[in-house]
Amino acid sequence: MTATLRDYSLAGPENRRAREAGLAGAPWWKPPIDEDRLVELMTRSNARAARDTALWLGGIIALAVVIVLSWFSWYSLPLLFVYGALYGGAADSRWHECGHGTAFRSTAANNVVYYIASFMLWREPTMWRWSHYRHHSDTIIVGRDAEIIFPRPPSVRSLPLTFSNVVNGPRMFWRMTKHAAGLIDADAADFIPASEHRRLIVEDRIFVAVVAGAVALSLVLWHPLPVLLVGLPSIYGGWLVVFFGITQHAGLQEDVLDHRLNTRTVYMNPLFRFLYSNMNYHIEHHLFPGVPYHALPALHEEIKDSLPPALPSTRAAYRELLGALRQQSRDSAWEIPDRPIPEVPDASLSLVDHGPIVPEAAQTAVAGQVDLGELDAIAVGRARRCDIGERTYALYRLSETEVAVSDGLCTHAAAHLAEGLVLDGVVECPKHNGRFDLRTGEPLRRPVKDPLNIYRCEVVGGRIVADLSTTEPATDDSLSQPKETP
Repeated sequence: MTATLRDYSLAGPENRRAREAGLAGAPWWKPPIDEDRLVELMTRSNARAARDTALWLGGIIALAVVIVLSWFSWYSLPLLFVYGALYGGAADSRWHECGHGTAFRSTAANNVVYYIASFMLWREPTMWRWSHYRHHSDTIIVGRDAEIIFPRPPSVRSLPLTFSNVVNGPRMFWRMTKHAAGLIDADAADFIPASEHRRLIVEDRIFVAVVAGAVALSLVLWHPLPVLLVGLPSIYGGWLVVFFGITQHAGLQEDVLDHRLNTRTVYMNPLFRFLYSNMNYHIEHHLFPGVPYHALPALHEEIKDSLPPALPSTRAAYRELLGALRQQSRDSAWEIPDRPIPEVPDASLSLVDHGPIVPEAAQTAVAGQVDLGELDAIAVGRARRCDIGERTYALYRLSETEVAVSDGLCTHAAAHLAEGLVLDGVVECPKHNGRFDLRTGEPLRRPVKDPLNIYRCEVVGGRIVADLSTTEPATDDSLSQPKETP
């Protein structure tokens, strides 16, 4: 059968087709889970992330020292192989988790590791933040998702080149160099807000300068070690990114709104799970991106009966995906048959449709004091969705005596904020991990940029009373640029 060619770029006709078909920013299937258990699983830990990061970075530094001291010996090449895997490979999952802001409880620690890992991978920090937000909104939607590794029909013969990273690595560096020069390509401009372009350019200039410094040092010393330790590992270690990464979505369905159809969960051995930061539980991650990597195995146990059976090993995953890629190279419409999808009566949708968050006609439909129930009915650090008339609100209990009420939908992608994590007076969006200050409505973490309406409320006689006709304006003058919270 003749393969059908599609345009996978974000600036082509498939983008428009996806939007017209209702696939862009659409609702996604979500399984039921006990609310208390989900909040428990979303708990962040500096200690766990610090331990794992120290093991990873400590291994890289130790290998670098041994390589320098033993150069050039018979075991230098095996050492470089392992060094590259940790540097240009295992950095991928650290980049991913810290980019979501879930690895550490501390935002500063997440940001530091995110930038280190971004450099190791030659991933432009700002561009890939926004690319990954889009990936979670429009997972494997053609024309919308920039992270589709194998456009259909895939070329199985090019797989060795993909693993070697000798093509994609230099391509990524060249793109970074162009962006550093201020030349933003059409695909990047599709998902990166114009207000972020300056940040993108500055970051890329720093990254290019560091690589150029390593090259210059090698030339001055007339020795390969500087570029073998900084720069080139992004290429020769990139095979590990591909080794793990293609198990996520390759060969599965496009243009569907159920992660059980386009994403895999694969059981892996403890070493692989450490290198990959438990991202082998990938369906679970897409369903609940607010759950940190260390809790994904526990999340899997909670919801596995709602998911297709996990593949038993990495080998089984490769057997399935390589077979699918071979079939799709001949027939791009071919899908993996008999993927068992359980029926889940209590499932829901995790994201509402785009559009006006509050219809204009409803903005004055609700006025005056509204009783939102007993204070003791909501636990400290928890949120509750409140639908009143045509509008949706979120009620939060910040402490024993302090409560807050906001519009119920995130200003970025209209996810229900009552399903997010509430921590230290901040709510985290359950879809893209953006954050708002619940006392001012100020956006605190990308991708949210517009403030959230906060309404006056108080506790009267043990009950929560809100004035939904009046918002409390945010006090910061720089709301258009989200701040990173500690």
